[in-house]
Amino acid sequence: MSDADLEEIRKGRLAQLQQQQQQQQQGGPGGGPGGAGQDEQRKQQEAEARASILSQILHPEAADRLGRIRIVKESRATDVENRLIMLARSGQLRAKVTEEQLKELLGAVAENNEREGTAGGKIVVSRRKGGWDDDDDLLDF
Repeated sequence: MSDADLEEIRKGRLAQLQQQQQQQQQGGPGGGPGGAGQDEQRKQQEAEARASILSQILHPEAADRLGRIRIVKESRATDVENRLIMLARSGQLRAKVTEEQLKELLGAVAENNEREGTAGGKIVVSRRKGGWDDDDDLLDF
């Protein structure tokens, strides 16, 4: 990711924050009957900003993988997105994130969640013993 791209992201975020600050000064935080509509609009703007940033910092394959992860476990995908956005804003990303780099980041987030105890429980597959017992032996006479 080039410096120009990062600067564009920063400018967009700064403009968004200034716009939010102006809205809060004009109408107050959630004041009045339109407060719920403003909250919904703000959430939509934040989602659009996140999607824009992620599309700029992820290769298409990595974005697809993150989308599949979101289907399975939304909290994990959100954690990874937050970390990616933080890395982009701090200037630590030099190029677009590949699928392999995303896998490494997923491992780091999973490891961090396990240390904190917020993994939400591991998935344990228990298979029945003797499940391969066939009645094919009866046909072999």
